[in-house]
Amino acid sequence: MPKQVDYEERRRRIADSVCSLIARSGMESVSLRDVAADAGVSMGAVQRCFRTKDEMLLFALEHVSARVGACAQDRLARSPEPRSAVTLLERTLSAMALAEPEDRTDAQVWLAFVAHAAMSEPLAAVLRETYTKLHDLLVWLIGYGQDTGEFRADADPEQEARTLLALTDGLTAHVLVGHHTPESAHGLLSRYAAGLAAPPR
Repeated sequence: MPKQVDYEERRRRIADSVCSLIARSGMESVSLRDVAADAGVSMGAVQRCFRTKDEMLLFALEHVSARVGACAQDRLARSPEPRSAVTLLERTLSAMALAEPEDRTDAQVWLAFVAHAAMSEPLAAVLRETYTKLHDLLVWLIGYGQDTGEFRADADPEQEARTLLALTDGLTAHVLVGHHTPESAHGLLSRYAAGLAAPPR
């Protein structure tokens, strides 16, 4: 009986290989042949999953975008009790900035895709959607802090979310090239989150 192939699992495996190659050698290292070798599948198997290299890259970006978003949600869920708004915001910002040592591979891949998206509208569309979801999460967190009285009532959640999203994206690059350490990046994010705190009553 022919072996059943889980194509979605294979597509995810191929996407992981795309990300691994980008992290090791940059976007220019990604070819169907090299991805097949890294994933341990044949060229034909890759081509059955993706008709073109661009289609493969698009899926890989969607894959890593989902992982970044899930990481933010997971760190949010694992925040210790009691869950203050400041703590929740700090943990979410840390996940979005990809500043932890274990985030380095995702940071390398993320920045490679950001650079490549400047010349690829399909990739740019995926990034815009991801940024929108992260922006909405920050708006919710800031609004939550205002509802609990922990954040300033005069803070504009939309504006603060835009600023924080740009800050975390910039810190991804700064930590990756060594301009910031993970610790200094966390310190900067913590100071910004603390700046949203409502004055003591």
